[in-house]
Amino acid sequence: MIIGGGTLAGKPQLLFIHGIGSARTSDMELREWSTFLANGVRAAGHADLVSGITQAWAAETRFANYSDLFYRAGAQGAADGISEEELPLLLALLEEMIQELDHQAESAGDRRSVEIIRSARAEFRAAVEPETVQGQGLLEVVRRAGNAATFLLQLPGLRQAAQWTSGVQLLPVLSQVGRYLARKEPDATGRGLDERIRERVLSGLDPSRPLVVISHSLGTVVAYEALHMYTGRVPLWITLGSPLAMGALVLQRLAPRPPRTPAGVERWLNFWDRDDIVVARPRLERWMEANALGVGPVTARADTHGLWTHTATKYLAHKDVAGPVAETLKNL
Repeated sequence: MIIGGGTLAGKPQLLFIHGIGSARTSDMELREWSTFLANGVRAAGHADLVSGITQAWAAETRFANYSDLFYRAGAQGAADGISEEELPLLLALLEEMIQELDHQAESAGDRRSVEIIRSARAEFRAAVEPETVQGQGLLEVVRRAGNAATFLLQLPGLRQAAQWTSGVQLLPVLSQVGRYLARKEPDATGRGLDERIRERVLSGLDPSRPLVVISHSLGTVVAYEALHMYTGRVPLWITLGSPLAMGALVLQRLAPRPPRTPAGVERWLNFWDRDDIVVARPRLERWMEANALGVGPVTARADTHGLWTHTATKYLAHKDVAGPVAETLKNL
């Protein structure tokens, strides 16, 4: 569902779009995202707008919650949350994450991280060996892939994360990217999972009023496709921890193609944190064409030094992220 403040003619709209993760409570998430954004707005020197963010008078603020659409009745363990059909996409995501994280660690001369990633790669290779896939089955593949993810969780900035105790628990969450892009899981009316998610995100928006979008993780992929369908003005679109440029897994599966900025977007800022496990190719401008307005993504780092970087709130509290939001809302 999408919840938020009341509507007023001409009032700007502010839309939060979440990413991968477990089930969410809409009102709680809206308060949390708004609070962290307000903290970032204050840090950016816009203290006069703090109450406008937290009390939603600066914009009609909404939180697009589609987490329930990923729920599968009866799923308990990691293997229950991953079907055999989804496994290739999940393994492709994990492999690309390992490759890109290794490249970043090598470029930074971070020998400790290189060793951790080497161990992750060894477990990943064991997971995809024909003997494992054909002889030992899905459970063993998931176990080995989970071991690889567990090693990645030991990387700096992630080793003390409390969201998951092991990589096996993380795998069904990572698989949400592949499930969205698979364009399957139709409901009784024949609408695939991806279509239902986009409908949820766009529901209730008013194209006659300006829209500011802040999207995170998988939510940046959802926003990319949803905004290509949206007919209103988008003065600012912010992407946080985005996997949009992840090669064959994401970039080549986006619709429409070739990848380009949605027509209504007037400014696109993309932020990434070096410790964000889901961001493989952070600089989207290398992979996205500009729209007719000449707008393309502009990428900047926003290191948060958090225990678990891949959460939107860590980014929202950063002044470089929140500052442009405040400036845009003040000018609307």
